[in-house]
Amino acid sequence: MKLKVTVDAVPYEVDVEVAPPELALPSITFGGGSGAAVGAAPKASGGAAAAPASANAIPAPLAGTVNRILVDQGQEVAEGDVVLILEAMKMETEITTPRAGQVTAILVAQGDPVQGGQGLIEIG
Repeated sequence: MKLKVTVDAVPYEVDVEVAPPELALPSITFGGGSGAAVGAAPKASGGAAAAPASANAIPAPLAGTVNRILVDQGQEVAEGDVVLILEAMKMETEITTPRAGQVTAILVAQGDPVQGGQGLIEIG
């Protein structure tokens, strides 16, 4: 790239080589590993301890608070449907289904704190 630079009222033409920026983005894994909850499991609605996530559970991608649950148990969902809104640091994250199926269990309640990797909703 050629640039024109003026120093003390004297113009100079300069050739500049611009390298593309190196973007190092961290990897994000959804549903990897055993699917077990990370850290201490918060209480589920009804006062019972939250169960570890099963292979059919949609895991929380990050720690936060359940803002809204948009599905009911027994409801049919399509791949990519938004089923839950998770709030973390005043930002809302839409949680979508990785596949089509029927909601077999809702593992959290509105207002529950969740940890990354904890099961939120099971799809059968």
